[in-house]
Formats: sequence, C-alpha cells, structure tokens
Amino acid sequence: MKTNRMTTVSALLILVLSATTAAAPTDDVRCREIEFSLSAEHRDTDGFAAFIDPDARFIGSSAMRGVEQIVEGWQAFFADDGPTIKWRPQFVEVLEDGTLALTRGPYQMISTDEEGNSVEHWGTFNSIWRLHDDGEWRVVFDAGSPSNEAPTNEQREILESTCEG
Repeated sequence: MKTNRMTTVSALLILVLSATTAAAPTDDVRCREIEFSLSAEHRDTDGFAAFIDPDARFIGSSAMRGVEQIVEGWQAFFADDGPTIKWRPQFVEVLEDGTLALTRGPYQMISTDEEGNSVEHWGTFNSIWRLHDDGEWRVVFDAGSPSNEAPTNEQREILESTCEG
C-alpha cells in the first residue's frame, strides 16, 4: 500500500513540476514583450534597443533591418512631443524546443493632429522572439497592422496587463 501511494504522489509531483516548467518560457516571453512595450512607453531608446535581435527585421511601410535601423525608424516614439505607443501580448506560443516564440496582441498609438487634438489608433502586432545563448529573448521579426474598427473591451483590458497578470 505504501509503495502505491508513494508512486502516486511521485507521479503527481512530476506532473505538477513539468506543468510549471512548461509554462515558464511562455511567461518569460510574455514579460519580455510587456517590458519591450514599457521601454517605448517610457521613451527609453537604449532599453528598447536591448530587446532587439542583432539580425531583426521590423516590417512597416518598409523593412527595417538590424538594431540601428530599427531604433532610427522608431525615433518619433522617443521624442518628447512624439506619438505614444503601447502594446501587450494576447497570445504567446513557444516552440517545443524553446528557441522561438510568437506574440500577438493589440497596440494603441496616440498622436496629435494638426489642430492639436489627440487621435487614437489601434491595431494588432505580431512578433517573433528568439532565445539567445545568454538566456535572453530578443525580438527577431515584428510587424503590425492597423485596425479600422474600434477596440473591444477585452483589447482595452489586455493593454493594462502586467507581467504579474
């Protein structure tokens, strides 16, 4: 009887530990994505650059290649009087081998029109992250698409999420 209980307890412990371990890469990538957004929200150019893979490609109206070109292409978001941008992952998927991940979710950009009015723009971003030998996830591909529709309440709520939630 003792052996069966011990076997059952051991099996349950292994299942719990494997579930915790399997969730860790997803949580790591989710937090990296949120921290990446926070670097742009705080207009921290150096912090923003630290999240970008040296071989990264960001696709917008054209392709930006490498950290220097991407940071240069995003300079408007780092200017004190520039637009603001904020995004959060709604979906996070990590490959079984733990080396690549996809994040996808809503973004919000706020700019000012010619009359000085605040204009809200919404869309969806998609990022691919690569795990480096130093244990850090860095974004290697990024693209976004604007939306012509008003954001849902769920999208607005996602934009308020943090690494803890």
